[in-house]
Amino acid sequence: MTTRQLFLQNVAQTSDFPLALEIQKAEGIYLYSETKKYIDLISGIGVSNVGHRHPKVVEAIKNQVDNYMHLMVYGEYIQAPQVHLAEALCKTLGHTSLNNVYFTNSGTEAVEGAMKLAKRFTQRTNIVSCNKAYHGSTQGALSLGDEHFKRNYRPLLSSIDKIERNDFNDLEKITNRTAAVFFEPVGGESGVLAANHDYLHALRSRCTEVGALLVFDEIQSGFGRTGKFWAFDHYGVHPDILLCAKGMGGGMPIGAFIAPNEIMAVLKDNPILGHITTFGGHPVSCAASLATLNVIFEENLLYDPNNCQKDCNRIACKSIDCSFIEQKSQLFKKLLVHPKIKDVRGIGLMLAVEFESFEVLKPIIDRAIEKGVITDWFLYCDNSMRIAPPLIITEEEIKFACDVILSCID
Repeated sequence: MTTRQLFLQNVAQTSDFPLALEIQKAEGIYLYSETKKYIDLISGIGVSNVGHRHPKVVEAIKNQVDNYMHLMVYGEYIQAPQVHLAEALCKTLGHTSLNNVYFTNSGTEAVEGAMKLAKRFTQRTNIVSCNKAYHGSTQGALSLGDEHFKRNYRPLLSSIDKIERNDFNDLEKITNRTAAVFFEPVGGESGVLAANHDYLHALRSRCTEVGALLVFDEIQSGFGRTGKFWAFDHYGVHPDILLCAKGMGGGMPIGAFIAPNEIMAVLKDNPILGHITTFGGHPVSCAASLATLNVIFEENLLYDPNNCQKDCNRIACKSIDCSFIEQKSQLFKKLLVHPKIKDVRGIGLMLAVEFESFEVLKPIIDRAIEKGVITDWFLYCDNSMRIAPPLIITEEEIKFACDVILSCID
């Protein structure tokens, strides 16, 4: 049997129409089959921010494998890759109180850990999330999602309230019963919907007023995706708990939830070992993540340090004008003009190209893949094309990809 036949027979499928591209190699922004080269315009769904197999990430992985891999369940041994990555992550958070990192294997696990942490710290049970927000597929994270994906998996968590993004009136649903509000500063699967500036400040104020924890899900938007290292840096609003994953690992599986030490400390007792993971913070994944973080700053992927405002620094650029990512974003928006394109929205290299319907969009995606450009749609916005390439994509590659997309529309 061929590899393709074995894939369809033995690997669990989640749809009746998988892409089924047989990839043999990946490097930079490209994926390679035996006969074809593809531009990965979605970064493996927001994962390969520094490109596939970045040499410095690969080197870090190899060096760590030469030292050790798994040693012990989470939190028992002092492991340098975990320690140095946690320190580096906290530095990206500047003067916030977010100074304690719990490493997980994925974004969904980060959500699960944050849910437990918020309930334990506040001694409350109610959690609030947005309509058309995706936070993961395990039963707790799925409870935060929309009915379409969870209706056939009940019973799930019962004390979940839903609010509409950017709706000030819905903030009243956040009460002194609320343990936490899970919110994406830039909504991913809703079709790249950025939060309104005033709304996000009002959300922060409401959470503070009623004693609820504000949890920012930056699993898709973190690690430079929006042109700043964290999407919330665009707003001047800080969360009580921060979630990250996807682009964090440079292609390796890793996630984290980050909180102030006084909040995270409740996991130490009543019960002891309040949250446990065997492989969370795997040393090889942590080494890859630290290399990824360093590449973003050392190779100036986010901004030009020679054309930066005086109040700027390498960790959290304050100026959008010198953002390389924003310049690339504007190029996509400038080039993707067509009567069938209703809108191109987003921030940084987290973009959505809106069409009339899924029936219009799907053939365009299929034709683009045939011509060597991989795109996708969104779980809760199937009339919009996902564009989230590796941050290293060049202007020439952007122009080529846009030419292909436009030709496929025609």
